[in-house]
Amino acid sequence: MSTNAPTALLFPALYEGDEDAVVRLLRAGVSPEAVDEDGQSALYLAAVSDRPGVVRLLLAAGAEPDRLSLGTDAPLCGAACGGHTEVVSALLSAGAYPDTVEAFGFTALTWALRRGHPAVAEALLVAGADPGRPGPGGEPPLVTAAHRGSAGCVRALLAHGAGARGEALAEARRLLGVGVEAELREGLARAHGSGHAFAVHRHPSPEGVTVEVRLLDAQGRPFAGDDLQTGHAEIVALLKASTTRSGR
Repeated sequence: MSTNAPTALLFPALYEGDEDAVVRLLRAGVSPEAVDEDGQSALYLAAVSDRPGVVRLLLAAGAEPDRLSLGTDAPLCGAACGGHTEVVSALLSAGAYPDTVEAFGFTALTWALRRGHPAVAEALLVAGADPGRPGPGGEPPLVTAAHRGSAGCVRALLAHGAGARGEALAEARRLLGVGVEAELREGLARAHGSGHAFAVHRHPSPEGVTVEVRLLDAQGRPFAGDDLQTGHAEIVALLKASTTRSGR
């Protein structure tokens, strides 16, 4: 890793979205593949920070869109996880492979579905992401979207021919039965043990409501949490109609 001053200046400019400064530094010879003191690549950090202009500058200067930061983190996956649609489009336009696999078997589509970002999912599917590629646990993408409660992601997958519609319908119905809050609390208890105090927050989202459950420590501070969307009833209707039409 280069430790000269211009390279060190790239990262503050990146975080601030100062595109003029990024251009000057690249013209001064800073590598578009530069990494910070922790080894994270400039392209990955720009992608997860939702800096599409900086991403385009780094790509135009020669940054490899699919190079894994720290050998584990793909820029496309980081952008998809954050719901950064413009960054995802910039990376895809520069040749990023839509089914690039990062650590633990995650793809960008898996992240988009797990976090409920339908516009990102649609962009990836249009670019050729496989609507049937299983996630890290072997779950079909449509089941992942149904569990998340994102009707928009379900629609995108159905439009691109995703299978496992019966399994996804069963999952959406299951969530309707147990309830999103109960599902989140059970999952957190499995991961962190039972008996913790918790707080529930409901946030408006483009698709309705997102329910977040946070576990609290003895001082009332959150130390773990998870969230799901609440589109399961709409998803049941979508999948019932889809399975009726297709016979699947």
